Amino acid sequence: MEMVDPKHPPAKRNWYERYVLPCLAELLGSAAFVFIGCMSVVEDAVGTGLVQPALVHGLSIVPIVVSLENISGAHTNPVVSLAIWLIGGMEHIMLIPYIVAQLCGGILGAALTKAAANSANFDTKFGGAFGIIKTNEQIGPALGNEIILTTFLLLVVCMTAVNVETKSHLAPVCIALTVVINIMAGGTISGPCMNPARAFGPAVIANYWLYHWVYWVGPLIGCLISSILIRFVIGGRAIRLFLK
Repeated sequence: MEMVDPKHPPAKRNWYERYVLPCLAELLGSAAFVFIGCMSVVEDAVGTGLVQPALVHGLSIVPIVVSLENISGAHTNPVVSLAIWLIGGMEHIMLIPYIVAQLCGGILGAALTKAAANSANFDTKFGGAFGIIKTNEQIGPALGNEIILTTFLLLVVCMTAVNVETKSHLAPVCIALTVVINIMAGGTISGPCMNPARAFGPAVIANYWLYHWVYWVGPLIGCLISSILIRFVIGGRAIRLFLK
Protein backbone atom coordinates (compact mmCIF):
# COMPACT_ATOMS: atom_id res chain seq x y z
CA MET A 1 0.00 0.00 0.00
CA GLU A 2 1.31 3.46 -0.93
CA MET A 3 2.20 5.59 2.09
CA VAL A 4 0.80 9.13 2.24
CA ASP A 5 2.99 11.88 3.66
CA PRO A 6 0.79 13.77 6.19
CA LYS A 7 2.84 16.91 5.62
CA HIS A 8 2.22 16.76 1.88
CA PRO A 9 -1.18 15.14 1.28
CA PRO A 10 -2.28 14.54 -2.31
CA ALA A 11 -3.84 17.63 -3.84
CA LYS A 12 -7.59 17.54 -4.31
CA ARG A 13 -8.74 17.53 -7.90
CA ASN A 14 -10.09 20.88 -9.06
CA TRP A 15 -13.23 21.32 -11.17
CA TYR A 16 -11.28 20.98 -14.43
CA GLU A 17 -9.65 17.70 -13.41
CA ARG A 18 -12.87 16.32 -11.99
CA TYR A 19 -15.41 17.25 -14.67
CA VAL A 20 -13.83 18.66 -17.84
CA LEU A 21 -10.66 16.63 -18.28
CA PRO A 22 -12.44 13.22 -18.11
CA CYS A 23 -14.86 14.32 -20.83
CA LEU A 24 -11.98 15.50 -23.02
CA ALA A 25 -10.27 12.16 -22.46
CA GLU A 26 -13.44 10.32 -23.51
CA LEU A 27 -13.75 12.47 -26.62
CA LEU A 28 -10.14 11.86 -27.65
CA GLY A 29 -10.23 8.16 -26.78
CA SER A 30 -13.45 7.64 -28.72
CA ALA A 31 -12.10 9.61 -31.69
CA ALA A 32 -8.94 7.51 -31.76
CA PHE A 33 -10.88 4.24 -31.49
CA VAL A 34 -13.37 5.16 -34.22
CA PHE A 35 -10.70 6.53 -36.54
CA ILE A 36 -8.53 3.43 -36.21
CA GLY A 37 -11.53 1.13 -36.50
CA CYS A 38 -13.01 2.86 -39.53
CA MET A 39 -9.65 2.98 -41.28
CA SER A 40 -9.22 -0.76 -40.74
CA VAL A 41 -12.53 -1.30 -42.56
CA VAL A 42 -12.18 1.34 -45.28
CA GLU A 43 -8.59 0.40 -46.15
CA ASP A 44 -8.94 -3.31 -45.43
CA ALA A 45 -6.32 -5.27 -47.37
CA VAL A 46 -7.77 -7.71 -49.88
CA GLY A 47 -8.08 -11.26 -48.57
CA THR A 48 -7.82 -10.58 -44.84
CA GLY A 49 -11.53 -11.06 -44.21
CA LEU A 50 -12.40 -10.37 -40.58
CA VAL A 51 -8.83 -10.64 -39.33
CA GLN A 52 -7.68 -7.07 -39.96
CA PRO A 53 -10.77 -5.27 -38.53
CA ALA A 54 -10.92 -7.66 -35.57
CA LEU A 55 -7.28 -7.23 -34.61
CA VAL A 56 -7.25 -3.48 -35.17
CA HIS A 57 -10.43 -2.80 -33.19
CA GLY A 58 -9.31 -5.08 -30.37
CA LEU A 59 -5.64 -4.16 -30.08
CA SER A 60 -6.34 -0.42 -30.29
CA ILE A 61 -8.14 -0.68 -26.95
CA VAL A 62 -4.95 -1.50 -25.03
CA PRO A 63 -2.99 1.75 -25.64
CA ILE A 64 -6.15 3.85 -25.34
CA VAL A 65 -7.08 2.34 -21.97
CA VAL A 66 -3.54 2.43 -20.59
CA SER A 67 -3.14 6.08 -21.64
CA LEU A 68 -6.49 7.40 -20.40
CA GLU A 69 -7.64 4.99 -17.70
CA ASN A 70 -6.48 7.15 -14.79
CA ILE A 71 -8.16 10.23 -16.24
CA SER A 72 -11.62 9.01 -17.24
CA GLY A 73 -11.60 5.23 -17.05
CA ALA A 74 -11.28 5.15 -20.86
CA HIS A 75 -14.82 3.93 -21.50
CA THR A 76 -14.96 5.17 -25.15
CA ASN A 77 -18.38 3.52 -25.41
CA PRO A 78 -21.80 4.81 -24.26
CA VAL A 79 -23.02 1.38 -23.14
CA VAL A 80 -19.83 0.82 -21.13
CA SER A 81 -20.47 4.09 -19.30
CA LEU A 82 -24.13 3.16 -18.80
CA ALA A 83 -23.24 -0.30 -17.47
CA ILE A 84 -20.64 1.11 -15.06
CA TRP A 85 -23.17 3.72 -13.92
CA LEU A 86 -25.85 1.07 -13.39
CA ILE A 87 -23.56 -0.96 -11.13
CA GLY A 88 -22.54 2.12 -9.16
CA GLY A 89 -19.09 2.61 -10.62
CA MET A 90 -19.25 6.28 -11.64
CA GLU A 91 -20.70 9.61 -10.53
CA HIS A 92 -24.30 10.18 -11.61
CA ILE A 93 -23.54 13.66 -12.90
CA MET A 94 -20.90 12.36 -15.35
CA LEU A 95 -23.01 9.84 -17.29
CA ILE A 96 -24.59 12.20 -19.83
CA PRO A 97 -21.41 14.28 -20.38
CA TYR A 98 -19.47 11.05 -20.99
CA ILE A 99 -21.99 9.82 -23.56
CA VAL A 100 -22.08 13.18 -25.35
CA ALA A 101 -18.26 13.27 -25.43
CA GLN A 102 -18.11 9.72 -26.80
CA LEU A 103 -20.62 10.43 -29.56
CA CYS A 104 -18.79 13.63 -30.51
CA GLY A 105 -15.55 11.66 -30.49
CA GLY A 106 -17.13 9.12 -32.82
CA ILE A 107 -18.05 11.86 -35.27
CA LEU A 108 -14.55 13.35 -35.03
CA GLY A 109 -12.93 9.96 -35.62
CA ALA A 110 -15.12 9.29 -38.64
CA ALA A 111 -14.39 12.76 -40.03
CA LEU A 112 -10.66 12.10 -39.70
CA THR A 113 -11.19 8.84 -41.57
CA LYS A 114 -12.84 10.69 -44.44
CA ALA A 115 -9.95 13.14 -44.54
CA ALA A 116 -7.26 10.45 -44.53
CA ALA A 117 -8.77 7.54 -46.47
CA ASN A 118 -8.91 6.93 -50.18
CA SER A 119 -12.14 8.60 -51.32
CA ALA A 120 -13.21 5.68 -53.51
CA ASN A 121 -12.68 3.20 -50.67
CA PHE A 122 -14.47 5.52 -48.25
CA ASP A 123 -17.57 5.63 -50.47
CA THR A 124 -17.52 1.89 -51.17
CA LYS A 125 -17.29 0.97 -47.49
CA PHE A 126 -19.72 3.70 -46.35
CA GLY A 127 -16.94 5.34 -44.36
CA GLY A 128 -16.63 2.36 -42.05
CA ALA A 129 -20.33 2.41 -41.12
CA PHE A 130 -22.04 -0.92 -40.52
CA GLY A 131 -23.59 -1.95 -43.83
CA ILE A 132 -23.94 -5.69 -43.26
CA ILE A 133 -27.70 -5.69 -42.70
CA LYS A 134 -29.41 -5.33 -46.07
CA THR A 135 -32.84 -6.94 -45.58
CA ASN A 136 -35.46 -7.29 -42.85
CA GLU A 137 -34.70 -11.02 -42.61
CA GLN A 138 -31.27 -10.19 -41.22
CA ILE A 139 -32.60 -8.05 -38.37
CA GLY A 140 -33.36 -10.89 -35.95
CA PRO A 141 -29.96 -12.63 -36.12
CA ALA A 142 -28.10 -9.28 -36.17
CA LEU A 143 -30.00 -7.94 -33.16
CA GLY A 144 -29.46 -11.17 -31.25
CA ASN A 145 -25.78 -11.09 -32.13
CA GLU A 146 -25.40 -7.54 -30.83
CA ILE A 147 -27.22 -8.38 -27.60
CA ILE A 148 -25.21 -11.54 -26.83
CA LEU A 149 -21.77 -10.21 -27.75
CA THR A 150 -22.32 -6.85 -26.02
CA THR A 151 -23.42 -8.71 -22.89
CA PHE A 152 -20.23 -10.78 -23.03
CA LEU A 153 -18.07 -7.68 -23.57
CA LEU A 154 -19.65 -5.69 -20.74
CA LEU A 155 -19.36 -8.58 -18.31
CA VAL A 156 -15.64 -8.69 -19.05
CA VAL A 157 -15.31 -4.90 -18.72
CA CYS A 158 -17.18 -4.66 -15.42
CA MET A 159 -15.72 -7.77 -13.82
CA THR A 160 -12.11 -7.00 -14.71
CA ALA A 161 -12.12 -3.20 -14.37
CA VAL A 162 -14.78 -2.34 -11.76
CA ASN A 163 -15.75 -5.27 -9.54
CA VAL A 164 -13.32 -5.20 -6.59
CA GLU A 165 -13.13 -8.97 -6.04
CA THR A 166 -12.21 -9.71 -9.66
CA LYS A 167 -10.50 -6.47 -10.71
CA SER A 168 -7.28 -7.12 -12.63
CA HIS A 169 -4.33 -5.21 -14.07
CA LEU A 170 -4.90 -7.33 -17.16
CA ALA A 171 -8.27 -5.68 -17.79
CA PRO A 172 -7.13 -3.82 -20.97
CA VAL A 173 -5.79 -7.07 -22.45
CA CYS A 174 -8.90 -9.04 -21.48
CA ILE A 175 -11.19 -6.41 -22.98
CA ALA A 176 -9.10 -6.21 -26.16
CA LEU A 177 -9.15 -9.99 -26.61
CA THR A 178 -12.90 -10.04 -26.05
CA VAL A 179 -13.42 -7.49 -28.82
CA VAL A 180 -11.21 -9.49 -31.18
CA ILE A 181 -13.02 -12.74 -30.35
CA ASN A 182 -16.46 -11.15 -30.73
CA ILE A 183 -15.68 -9.63 -34.12
CA MET A 184 -14.19 -12.88 -35.38
CA ALA A 185 -17.21 -14.82 -34.10
CA GLY A 186 -20.03 -12.54 -35.23
CA GLY A 187 -18.50 -10.37 -37.91
CA THR A 188 -20.55 -11.74 -40.78
CA ILE A 189 -23.84 -11.39 -38.90
CA SER A 190 -23.84 -7.81 -37.63
CA GLY A 191 -20.28 -6.54 -37.48
CA PRO A 192 -20.53 -6.71 -34.52
CA CYS A 193 -20.60 -3.14 -33.21
CA MET A 194 -21.11 -3.36 -29.41
CA ASN A 195 -20.50 0.41 -29.31
CA PRO A 196 -23.11 2.99 -30.42
CA ALA A 197 -20.40 5.66 -30.75
CA ARG A 198 -18.56 3.45 -33.25
CA ALA A 199 -21.77 3.11 -35.27
CA PHE A 200 -22.94 6.72 -34.89
CA GLY A 201 -19.80 8.55 -36.03
CA PRO A 202 -19.43 7.03 -39.50
CA ALA A 203 -23.22 7.02 -39.98
CA VAL A 204 -23.21 10.80 -39.54
CA ILE A 205 -20.19 11.47 -41.76
CA ALA A 206 -21.17 9.02 -44.52
CA ASN A 207 -24.90 9.71 -44.08
CA TYR A 208 -25.60 5.97 -43.99
CA TRP A 209 -28.48 5.08 -41.65
CA LEU A 210 -29.79 1.77 -43.02
CA TYR A 211 -30.80 -0.35 -39.98
CA HIS A 212 -28.68 1.91 -37.78
CA TRP A 213 -31.11 1.45 -34.90
CA VAL A 214 -29.95 -2.16 -34.47
CA TYR A 215 -26.56 -0.89 -33.29
CA TRP A 216 -28.25 1.08 -30.51
CA VAL A 217 -31.00 -1.29 -29.41
CA GLY A 218 -28.79 -4.41 -29.35
CA PRO A 219 -25.98 -2.93 -27.23
CA LEU A 220 -28.46 -1.23 -24.88
CA ILE A 221 -30.28 -4.51 -24.21
CA GLY A 222 -26.93 -6.24 -23.71
CA CYS A 223 -26.00 -3.48 -21.27
CA LEU A 224 -29.15 -4.05 -19.21
CA ILE A 225 -28.64 -7.83 -19.14
CA SER A 226 -25.01 -7.59 -18.03
CA SER A 227 -25.86 -4.99 -15.38
CA ILE A 228 -28.65 -7.16 -13.97
CA LEU A 229 -26.36 -10.18 -13.83
CA ILE A 230 -23.70 -8.20 -11.98
CA ARG A 231 -26.10 -6.43 -9.63
CA PHE A 232 -28.07 -9.56 -8.69
CA VAL A 233 -25.85 -12.58 -9.31
CA ILE A 234 -22.09 -12.32 -9.81
CA GLY A 235 -21.04 -8.89 -8.55
CA GLY A 236 -19.05 -8.41 -5.36
CA ARG A 237 -20.59 -7.33 -2.07
CA ALA A 238 -20.10 -3.65 -2.84
CA ILE A 239 -22.09 -4.03 -6.07
CA ARG A 240 -24.52 -6.91 -5.46
CA LEU A 241 -27.90 -5.77 -4.19
CA PHE A 242 -28.98 -9.02 -2.52
CA LEU A 243 -27.52 -12.17 -0.94
CA LYS A 244 -24.68 -10.26 0.69
